[in-house]
Amino acid sequence: MTRSISVSIIIYVITQTSISHAYPIFAQQGYENPREATGRIVCANCHLANKPVDIEVPQAVLPDTVFEAVVRIPYDMQVKQVLANGKKGALNVGAVLILPEGFELAPPDRISPEIKEKMGNLGRGQIYPDGSKSNNTVYNATAAGVVSKIVRKERKGGSEITIKEASDGHQVVDLVPPGPELLVSEGESIKLDQPLTSNPNVGGFGQGDAEIVLQDPSRVQGLFFFLASVILAQIFLVLKKKQFEKVQLFEMNF
Repeated sequence: MTRSISVSIIIYVITQTSISHAYPIFAQQGYENPREATGRIVCANCHLANKPVDIEVPQAVLPDTVFEAVVRIPYDMQVKQVLANGKKGALNVGAVLILPEGFELAPPDRISPEIKEKMGNLGRGQIYPDGSKSNNTVYNATAAGVVSKIVRKERKGGSEITIKEASDGHQVVDLVPPGPELLVSEGESIKLDQPLTSNPNVGGFGQGDAEIVLQDPSRVQGLFFFLASVILAQIFLVLKKKQFEKVQLFEMNF
């Protein structure tokens, strides 16, 4: 069963500029700005798979108003992701929203209880900001040769794969954390960078852009005044026409 989860972000339009760092703490340790110069969000450096995402925002808003930005992320409810301890768990979902100057998250006292129920947080990456791999990715052989020994760690989980290099007989040990399933066995010949495990990643990263027009209240008031004047002018023209028709009818009777 596939469904689309909606992550609601409540935005508050203000007149002063404020800066906040609300992207994941892992990313904050490695990136000062959540958006790179190319426009790509830094989350893509750790969440390597590509996933679709759809963003819905109002076409236009007024200052000092609260509105909702909805991020829709389709996913399969039957799919389980690898947790940090190597076990399988539910796939979690979240979003990072970068706002223009003058926009900020709405304060709690301006968010209705109905909207609060929609809000939630996601997902495990394949690489940590320091460059090390998580257990939610594929592990490749660091040498070419023959798998001489595989030791499974019962206590902490994971495996130690010893590879005897074909060139000089040197032994290389590759550590695999708990979670990914091994694809190789003892005595098997492998190549450099050959996958030793399956790829357990079922998540991904998607990015989209949306435009919001910040309306000037005086312009909106001016538009209403113009429309009202046009409507009144039309009404007066119709009344004048009716009056003229009555005068013509009166003159024809005489």
